[in-house]
Amino acid sequence: MDELVADVIIVGFGAAGACAALEAADAGAEVIIVERFAGGGASAVSGGVVYAGGGTAQQVDAGVDDSVDAMYAYLKLEAGDVVAEKTLRRFCEGSREMITWLEGNGVPFEGSLCPYKTSYPSDAHYLYYSGSEAAGGFRDAAKPAPRGHRVKGPGTSGKMLMTRLEEAVRERGIRMLTQTHVRGLIQEDGRVTGLVADTLENAPAGVKARHRRLAQYAAKPGIYMPSLRKSLHRRVERLERAHGRELRITARRGVVLAAGGFIANREMAREHAPRYRGGLALGTSADDGSGIRLGVEAGGATGELGRISAWRFVTPPSAFLGGIIVDAGGRRVIDESRYGAAVGEKLIEEHESKGWLLVDAPIVAEARRDGRKQSQWFQWLQLRYLLRRGRVIGATVEEAARKAGVDPQGLRASVEAYHGASDPVGKPEEFRRRLENPPFSLIDISVRPNLGYPTPMLTLGGLVVDEDTGAVRDAAGQSIPGLYAAGRTAVGICSRSYVSGLSLADCVFSGRRAGINSALAQGVLDKNENVF
Repeated sequence: MDELVADVIIVGFGAAGACAALEAADAGAEVIIVERFAGGGASAVSGGVVYAGGGTAQQVDAGVDDSVDAMYAYLKLEAGDVVAEKTLRRFCEGSREMITWLEGNGVPFEGSLCPYKTSYPSDAHYLYYSGSEAAGGFRDAAKPAPRGHRVKGPGTSGKMLMTRLEEAVRERGIRMLTQTHVRGLIQEDGRVTGLVADTLENAPAGVKARHRRLAQYAAKPGIYMPSLRKSLHRRVERLERAHGRELRITARRGVVLAAGGFIANREMAREHAPRYRGGLALGTSADDGSGIRLGVEAGGATGELGRISAWRFVTPPSAFLGGIIVDAGGRRVIDESRYGAAVGEKLIEEHESKGWLLVDAPIVAEARRDGRKQSQWFQWLQLRYLLRRGRVIGATVEEAARKAGVDPQGLRASVEAYHGASDPVGKPEEFRRRLENPPFSLIDISVRPNLGYPTPMLTLGGLVVDEDTGAVRDAAGQSIPGLYAAGRTAVGICSRSYVSGLSLADCVFSGRRAGINSALAQGVLDKNENVF
């Protein structure tokens, strides 16, 4: 068995792992990153949006007036008590510096403000309202501001984020062991002192290349085809079993678990969130809960495992905000200007995952006119699907309802209430449109397996950590010496309620926290040194 020694070991190389590695190295620690595949994780296949506010340089460039207090007030409504108030306040107060720190590590941002409400902007815009800030019930409690800072890059820009973070890691000279699968942690007298892994580092070049290709295809296009991903991953596992060599790495100071969530683990997802089925697993095959499992085996406690974010967006196009979302009984579901994860949660938790968007002829015409220019390519394909195969049309509201299998009387009552002096579910006036011009369309937005209109899902819960240090806590609330967690392996800012950019922002926040605290901790091999 081969052996290595480092001050800090990072398990997983997504945004959280990269940020942990950078901070640990900058604090003077010798760092080794252990990554099962080639790196990037779910962060690389994400939209690359970082939630930040309080007056960032990009907000100032766009003429946006924002404050730490306004950002905190909004996130307090979203996050609830999932983290302590002082932690949320610290996150908001450090928000501007977080963007500056990322820029210092090569990550580009831009203050080009999107002029319409959308779930994800086109390549013309990189700052936008990425949550429910402007929705009814939120804008009165917290001054709204666009805080979705999208990394400047074409398409979904998570790839650009991870490319730049990887460059920063390599510039620091941090060692990265890719194609290395962690099997277990090593503990001595209750302290985590290292790990045992299987590595392909010295496997034949052809084996390593095949492993890399299979993992790449399992991430994309495998993310859209679960059966393909499963098949490819089985082949990855066979290569690991046949060619993996056992490796032991000792950590002088600490191990940071940043191996993602568990959305790719069907059994685990069904155990903790059985209603959340039929979605598109937003992540890679490595999001199998392995990081959480390692922490639990070391004595760590878990929290919020039942929280899964399911995205049911009706924008772009922004015209669809003028419609109303109803269930099978024709009843309103939610303020349509709310963030897509809030819509998805409502549909799944209260309406048996079934929902339809009612729009009239002018809204459809506007959607066709603006849809392409407001969309990324995948959003445009989804819009085409919705306007073709995903809708039924009727000369009256009742006729459309009967064709869709929606209660006609219930739908008529919802339309009349929507046309009243104020909206019953609180949608702001700027988003309301009278639905009175036939033909009427009911667009099926139900949550179910559907490649034409998928419902992306990701897990939000994980290991419970000390919010000051990132150390993993046990069931009694005590920190486990030498063990830290970050990103979606841990409970964090976004673990109760998700809006675009909040998970990546939490990865940066919690990754940096775990990295610097693990680097400054006294470890098993330097007990007599004062590293503080």
